[in-house]
Amino acid sequence: MPEQSSQATAAPGFRDASRQQTSLLAPFEKPLLIRMAKATPAWINSDHLTLLGFVSMCLAGLCYWLAHWSRGALLLVIPCLALNWLGDSLDGTLARVRNRLRPRYGFYVDHITDAFGTLFLLAGLGFSGYMSLAVATCLLIVYLLLSIQSYLATHVLGTFQLSYWKLSPTELRLLLMAGNVALFYRPVVSLFGRHFLLFDVGGVIGILGMSLMLITSAIRNTRALYRAERPPPA
Repeated sequence: MPEQSSQATAAPGFRDASRQQTSLLAPFEKPLLIRMAKATPAWINSDHLTLLGFVSMCLAGLCYWLAHWSRGALLLVIPCLALNWLGDSLDGTLARVRNRLRPRYGFYVDHITDAFGTLFLLAGLGFSGYMSLAVATCLLIVYLLLSIQSYLATHVLGTFQLSYWKLSPTELRLLLMAGNVALFYRPVVSLFGRHFLLFDVGGVIGILGMSLMLITSAIRNTRALYRAERPPPA
């Protein structure tokens, strides 16, 4: 969440959503981010960190694209993802520690840059030769649908869900980093007597997992809203 003016919070009538974070690493990540925010130099603000997160995600996509010609570029994705974590995770914490919150601005800018960053990342993967373009496209579609579901739920339920099934973007970045190391040494795997791209297998697993998250969340939220707003009698 980019840093914002201390003079203004939200517009009259606006109510900031509560944040729900239940990922595996959250108990360790949150205290670490608070300590990092307190140690951040005064000349660095949340907008700088948001920009760092966005640019590093775009660079990760560029490295995937370059890996089509040089496999070593796969390893360059790892520091890009680490910088993306730093910028994307620390920007909101820095704004809260410094009490410089502007929730609407932060929510919008943070998530629109996430959407474009993910587009660059998956486009790079799709043109890298290490993941088929069809799998990368389906991953992007399911990611955007899950994001839409999350943003709609935030608006109508007042709770922003940051993790699903104990997984948040932090855990997914770590999985992707580990996958890059495996991809560097073994880009093709054998399953059921056939050869597949390693990241196609991982991508299909990701598509199925996110699709199940999307369906279960949509059903749960629809039931909650139906109970909260039962139709009036005829």
